[in-house]
Amino acid sequence: MPSIYDAIKQDHARHRELLDRIAETEGDSKDRREAWEEFYRDVKSHSAAEEETFYSKLIQQTWGQDAARHSVHEHAEMDEILEELREMDMSSPGWLTRFKTLKHDYEHHMEEEENEVFNRAKEVIGEEENDAYGEKFQTRKSKELGLIEEKREDALED
Repeated sequence: MPSIYDAIKQDHARHRELLDRIAETEGDSKDRREAWEEFYRDVKSHSAAEEETFYSKLIQQTWGQDAARHSVHEHAEMDEILEELREMDMSSPGWLTRFKTLKHDYEHHMEEEENEVFNRAKEVIGEEENDAYGEKFQTRKSKELGLIEEKREDALED
């Protein structure tokens, strides 16, 4: 079982691959659709699992409150862009422009987590808890995959 840090980094590595793959595609192609769908579903479930396992633990520390709020705020901003992109025509120039914004913002977010948040988080989630939190994260992520459409419908009703 990977540690919480390894589990998140593994997801980030896949997300970076998908972002690059999508950026290399053109129009409403099969490759763009497939990469986008995988990216969309994985990021949605990743973000929710991260908030519910990793950030919920960090928020218990005074310094962790600001870090968690900042990251959760970034998740919300990216979620809005994800939903915009989902509704847009993939062959439009506007889609690619908006996607580039998402790519830039998400790459920044991942770097910030891995290089700043993780270092501080190790004061809260130490080696003895790494694997347990990694397992919690992966279990929650699997559950979140099944909740994506339900949560989306709830958001549309609001």
